[in-house]
Amino acid sequence: MAIIITDECINCGACEPECPNTAIYEGADDWRYKDGTSLNGKLVLTDGKEVDADEAQEPISDEIYYIVPDKCTECVGFHEEPQCAAVCPVDCCVPDDNHVESEETLLGKQKFMHPDG
Repeated sequence: MAIIITDECINCGACEPECPNTAIYEGADDWRYKDGTSLNGKLVLTDGKEVDADEAQEPISDEIYYIVPDKCTECVGFHEEPQCAAVCPVDCCVPDDNHVESEETLLGKQKFMHPDG
C-alpha cells in the first residue's frame, strides 16, 4: 500500500529527503519516474503501465507535499517502516487505502526501481 500525505501537511519538508525512492515531491513540482531510481527511457512498470521515465509528470498536488503511488514502496526493501511517517511532525503520512499492495508487490517494485541495490 502506498502512503499518502493528508491535507494536515504543514509543508515542513521533513519527509522528502527520507524517501529512498524519491517518491515525495513539493506541491506544484513536476515529478519523473527516473528521479532517485535506476529507471530511464521508455519502459513498462511492474503493473503493466507503459511510461517514459525521463518525461515530466503533472504534480499530484499544487498545495502540499505529495507522494507518487507508483514509486512508493512504504520503504520495503530499505527500512522496517515508512520513513516519511517516522519523521512527520504532524502525522500526516498515512496508508493510502486507494493503493493497497502486498509486501511482495512492494518489494517487487523496489527491486524494479533499484535492481543494483
